[in-house]
Amino acid sequence: MIRRQTRQPAADVRPGRRLTDELTVVLLTYNCAHRLGPVLDHLRELQLRTIAVDNASSDHTVEVLRARGDVEVIGLEANVGAAGRNHGVQRARTPYVVFCDDDGWWDPDGLPAAVDLLDAHPRLAVVNARILVGEQSRLDAISVEMADSPLSEDAGIPGAVLMSFMGGAVIVRRSAYLEVGGYDPVFFMGGEEETLAHKLVRGGWHLRYFPDVVIRHYPSVANAPHLRAHGMRNTLWNAWLHRRVSSAVRWTLFTLVDTPKNIDWIRGVTMAVGGVRWVGRQRRPMSRQLDATLSVLDRRRFAARRSLFNRVDPMRARRGST
Repeated sequence: MIRRQTRQPAADVRPGRRLTDELTVVLLTYNCAHRLGPVLDHLRELQLRTIAVDNASSDHTVEVLRARGDVEVIGLEANVGAAGRNHGVQRARTPYVVFCDDDGWWDPDGLPAAVDLLDAHPRLAVVNARILVGEQSRLDAISVEMADSPLSEDAGIPGAVLMSFMGGAVIVRRSAYLEVGGYDPVFFMGGEEETLAHKLVRGGWHLRYFPDVVIRHYPSVANAPHLRAHGMRNTLWNAWLHRRVSSAVRWTLFTLVDTPKNIDWIRGVTMAVGGVRWVGRQRRPMSRQLDATLSVLDRRRFAARRSLFNRVDPMRARRGST
C-alpha cells in the first residue's frame, strides 16, 4: 500500500526564477486507478504543471486523472508504451521535464539542484535520480550500480557517468530529447531507455546519476513479467542497431546465456529474429571510442553472469512471494 508523506514544495531555483518556469512533470499511466491517488497527491505538492499521458487504460485511470482538475490529461487511443512520454514532452514548454511513472513520486528538495546542474552544463541531457524503494526507503540496486559507475569523467559535470538511465526516474533536457526523437514506439517497453540513451550519447549529450535528487518508488509488478520478452528483444535489437560487430556478438551471447530459460526467453528470441531485416536496414554502428566505453560496462555485467541453465525470473519469483 502506498502511504502519503507530507512534504513542503520545492524552493525556487534562484532569486528571480521560479521552479514552475523550469520544470514540467510528465506522468505516464496505464491501468492504475486503484493506486493513483497518493501519486497525484505528492505530485500536487511539487506545485509544478503536470501532464498525464494515459496509455489507453481499460479501467478508470483517465476518470481519476480528470477528476483532479489540476492535471492535464492526454488520453491515447492505443498503448504505445514509453513513447507515450513523447506526447507530454511535446506539450511541455519548460526547458526541463520530470518523468514520473504511476507507482512513485519525486521528493521536492532535490529538484532545484537538478535544475541548477542542467543550467550550468548545457550538454547535460539526463539527470537520473537516486531511487528509494518502498516504506523502508531501500536504495534500489540500480542506484547502487549507477553510483559505482566505472566510467571516467572528462566533461567536468558532477555525478556518476552513465550510458543509460531509468525511464521513470529522470529529469531530461527537453531540447535534447526532441532533437533525437524521444522514445521509438517500436520498442514499446522493457529496456526501452537503452536505444534513447545511445542516440543521446552519440549526439554528444551527457547523462549523469545525481544522488541529491530523489524519487520514491513503490513498485507495481502487475505488468512487469509480461514485458520480459520485450526486454530481451529490445536489448538484442539495440546491440545490433548501435554496437560494432564484435561487441554486438558478445552482447548477444551474454544475453542468450544470462536470461532465464523460460517461455519469455523463447518469445524474446522469436521476437528479435522477427525484426532482423528491420534492424539490418536501421543499423548504424557507433564509433570505436564510444563502443569501447560501453565495453567497460559490458565487462562488469559479464562478470555477474547467471548460470546457463537458470530458469528463475526474479520478477515472477517476487510476485509469487507477495
